[in-house]
Amino acid sequence: MQSLWMLLASMMFASMGACVKVAADYGASLPHVVLFRGIPSVLLLFAWTQFTHRSLIPKSWKLHLWRNLSGVTAMWFGFYALSHLPLSTATSLNYTAPLFIAAWMLFRGGNQRDPIRLLAVLMGFLGVLAVLRPSIEHEHFLAAVIGTVGGSMAAIAMMQIRQLGRVGEPEWRTVFIFSCVVCLTGGAGLLLYGWREIELHAWLALIGVGVFGLVGQLAMTRAFGMGSALLTAALQYTTIIFAAVLGIIFWDDLPDVIAWAGMGLIIASGLLSVWRTYTEDRIMRGLTVAPAATVDAEKETRRV
Repeated sequence: MQSLWMLLASMMFASMGACVKVAADYGASLPHVVLFRGIPSVLLLFAWTQFTHRSLIPKSWKLHLWRNLSGVTAMWFGFYALSHLPLSTATSLNYTAPLFIAAWMLFRGGNQRDPIRLLAVLMGFLGVLAVLRPSIEHEHFLAAVIGTVGGSMAAIAMMQIRQLGRVGEPEWRTVFIFSCVVCLTGGAGLLLYGWREIELHAWLALIGVGVFGLVGQLAMTRAFGMGSALLTAALQYTTIIFAAVLGIIFWDDLPDVIAWAGMGLIIASGLLSVWRTYTEDRIMRGLTVAPAATVDAEKETRRV
């Protein structure tokens, strides 16, 4: 059942990405998309917290500040890439966050001798180059760069979420505050650029962005709460496969052999990085006998 929940989440996130492209094709601006991504989460979580009498006051405003700066930037950049790049390419770039986390841990210190993490980083960056190869020579260069930067910002957001978890901040409060900031930035964008008339197809796509995003978030949370975090984290990469299929069906965006290979490398590097982090976490909890070098590496990681 856990696998089915994560597969559902992956399908929802791929569908959300497709709706972002449809909304942009029919005249919706980027602020429109961002605003509609946040509204359902804000309404649902606010109603739930009021019904269950839960406090919305966070434990650390500072951690939420950094989490939202990086997370909202990653969302804007990711949606921009989805609007301008083939769906499979943009989705692949959105899932490079574990790659950047592995690179940061590798070169920060204490992990230089870790061949597994080094292999993951090399595979991942080769995958990015392969995925971008059809795009960087044409008019999509800026979108490709922005999508890659968005992946790196998502990595920063992930590390901040980990810090929030360590101080005891519940996931629902983190998601609620993040969604509120998403709505505020989307509303500010509309005030800055002005409201434009959009077609019915765009309205339907915007509703899809909000609904698919919300269902995907709930399904993913359910999947992570049911069992193996390693299995769930691995299955989330099926989003790239679902996105590629949707791109082929609706936009005839058939990736060539090199692009398919690049997506495969990104998925493989992400899985390898996730597995490495998972095993190190087990070592820290004393569930596995650790080599001395690995323990030293994890001590460095613990200072994040």
